[in-house]
Amino acid sequence: MSATPTALAQEQESKLLKTLGRFDLVFLLIAAVVGLETLGQVSTYGAEAFTWTLVLAALFLIPYGLLFAETGAAFTEEGGAYTWVRNAFGRRSGAIAALLTWVTQPVWVGGSMAFLATEGWNVNLTKITAGSAADYVFKLVFIWLTVLAAIVSLRYGKWLPTVGAILKVVLLIVFVGTAVVYAVKNGVTDLSIHDFSPTLTGLFGATPLLLFAYLGFESGNSAAGEMKNPTRDVPFGILRSSGIAALCYLLPIFSILLVVPKDKITGIGGFFDATATVFSVYGGAADVMLKILSVCLVFVLMTQGAAWMIISDRMQAIAAADGAFFGGFFGIFNRRLSTPVRVNLLSGTVATVFMLVAMKVSGSAGAIFGVVLTIAITTFLLSYLLVIPAAIRLRKVDPDRPRPFRVPVSDRWFAAMGWLCFAWIVLGSWVAIFPGTLEPLFGIKYGFHDVWGVSRGTFELFTIGTLVVLLALGIIGYLRGAPVRRAVSPDPTNHERSGVA
Repeated sequence: MSATPTALAQEQESKLLKTLGRFDLVFLLIAAVVGLETLGQVSTYGAEAFTWTLVLAALFLIPYGLLFAETGAAFTEEGGAYTWVRNAFGRRSGAIAALLTWVTQPVWVGGSMAFLATEGWNVNLTKITAGSAADYVFKLVFIWLTVLAAIVSLRYGKWLPTVGAILKVVLLIVFVGTAVVYAVKNGVTDLSIHDFSPTLTGLFGATPLLLFAYLGFESGNSAAGEMKNPTRDVPFGILRSSGIAALCYLLPIFSILLVVPKDKITGIGGFFDATATVFSVYGGAADVMLKILSVCLVFVLMTQGAAWMIISDRMQAIAAADGAFFGGFFGIFNRRLSTPVRVNLLSGTVATVFMLVAMKVSGSAGAIFGVVLTIAITTFLLSYLLVIPAAIRLRKVDPDRPRPFRVPVSDRWFAAMGWLCFAWIVLGSWVAIFPGTLEPLFGIKYGFHDVWGVSRGTFELFTIGTLVVLLALGIIGYLRGAPVRRAVSPDPTNHERSGVA
């Protein structure tokens, strides 16, 4: 079947309103991609975490940003990466890429963000006993407020992620500045140059986390049909926001390492522990400031989840309208709000289910947080095994398409940049799904329970089990979309060039 958009997809695109400008796009991407939840988890690898953050910024983030700045400016159909993969490899591949990208967000919001928000509230505000009714209520309210923010018309809803992004950057600036003051007054942890030396242990452990932290800047193209000038704003948004993101990771991670000993950094509490330490410079005001910080952090986490749902739910809705997911039912955009309300509600339901399942996993809150974060990392990374080759292929098979932003390299070097990014994704995907399997090949001891706080069986049941369920969901959803695929748009000239059947 042709990759030409279906009649239903064309109908839904007619409901879209041009509401996103350059300013909106930059802050939407910062709100979505810059994640506080990864700061503590990455920092558990000690000083070499900073080294690997810097290495991946140079050898992954830069070529990745250039790759998608060009692709995103050239292919500006609503749906973003789904349409790129569809045009390059066909609808089946596009359906897989969209499903993996989309499901990452409700899994992440329900299984990681809700837990981190609860921890933030728990540390400095009201004590919430793990597993109590209050614990469940807090997480459910967090999830559904995030969903509600994604349902609101983008004309108004875009301001919530924007405020969250600005507040996030301000919080990180305050934290880094306070850490400097603390270091001057109290000294720093016992770090040496040797501690920053990269090791294979750090490479295998930190790579999935750092890739997850650096990926997603092209996701704004999921709402390209709602941008005022995507050909101009997409390259600017990707390159500007990715540069800001690199600083938002490098400086706070370095600050955490300066003030918190490695053996006391925990994934779920690393950032909170560090803020509690450095805020002691404020004396009697520290307690009040930490309480304000916790409220702000919960709000920032909610806006971060909302930003991702705004983006990824649009991709999945376009996939559904294009006959790639359950017969088009989830492909309907609300005409008044111009938002995919049905997918928004589905995301909230999946997030709720995943939260309830995660609450039943045996282990500490930190262990559960780490395992569920890894599941979100896994699904997200796997999607790029299709998205990156699609970007490479589209430059080759559609050489005449206008590219308002063009990386000044030959097709061969453009492909080399893409395959370098692809190699990082392959490594990250493997060690995320099968942690501890590469270390023995290099004579490195790996205590699975010591690292994860759960048994390998529990870990693999949760991760591989999730992937199996997703595979079944994707197959069923694609088969149910056959009637929609038969109704191809009669006028393909107004849409992206068709790709592979």
